[in-house]
Amino acid sequence: MSRLMEVTNLSVSYGKVEAVRAVSLTIDAGQIVTIIGPNGAGKTTLLGAIMGLLPSLGSIVYEGRDLKGRDIEDRVFDGLCLVPERRELFGDLPVEDNLLLGAYVHRRDSAHVKRSFEVVYDRFPRLKERRAQLAGTLSGGERQMLALGRALMSKPRLLMLDEPSLGLAPLIVREIFKIIASLRDLGVSILLVEQNARAALETADFGYVLETGDVTLSGKADILMHDPRVTATYLGGHG
Repeated sequence: MSRLMEVTNLSVSYGKVEAVRAVSLTIDAGQIVTIIGPNGAGKTTLLGAIMGLLPSLGSIVYEGRDLKGRDIEDRVFDGLCLVPERRELFGDLPVEDNLLLGAYVHRRDSAHVKRSFEVVYDRFPRLKERRAQLAGTLSGGERQMLALGRALMSKPRLLMLDEPSLGLAPLIVREIFKIIASLRDLGVSILLVEQNARAALETADFGYVLETGDVTLSGKADILMHDPRVTATYLGGHG
C-alpha cells in the first residue's frame, strides 16, 4: 500500500487550552482508519485541522506534499473532503441541488459533474428517487446518505467522516457503515471519527484511541477490538 497521508506532531490550541497534543497518524491508500475516544477528546478538532479549518502546529503531508499554506478549497481540489457531524445540508434546496454544491470545485468540468451524479445515484438509488425532494424533508438516514453523496461529488481520495452514525437508529447505522465500507471500491480512503466504537472498529483496518488530546492506543482494528482497555471503556465490558 502507498502512503496517502502522514500527520506528524499535530497540535491545536484554543487560547491557552491545547485540544490536540502532538498527534501523529498515518493513512495508506485504500485504508479505512478510525479515531475513537470520549466526547471532548479532540477528535473533531483533529479533523478540522487536517481540513484547514483550524490553525495547527506540526506537519500534514498528503500524497507526498506538505499541506502547509494550502487553503480549504485547494485541499478539496487535491481530493480531501470532510463530512461534518452536523452534515450541514441545505434543507430548503432539493437533493439534486445539494449534490451539485458538492461538485463546486469541479463546476467548470461538466463531464466530471455528470459522471459524479452517475456514481452517486448508482451508489445511492434512494437519492435518485428523491432528487427533487427538499433535503429538509428527508429521514435521518437519507440525510446522512445525502451528506456522503455530496462529498463523493467532489471526487475525494480521502474522505473524513465526523460521527456518521450520530442520531441514527441501529438498523440505519448498520446500513450507513456498509455503505462506508463499500466506498473503497471507488478508490476512496477514509478517516472515520466515531462514538460507536464497535461499529467503527468492525469497519476499519486500523484504529487510534484519542483521549484528552493524546493518542493513548493504536493498532490494527481487529486487535484493538480485543484490547482489554478498549473493551472495558468503549465496548461495554468483555469481548
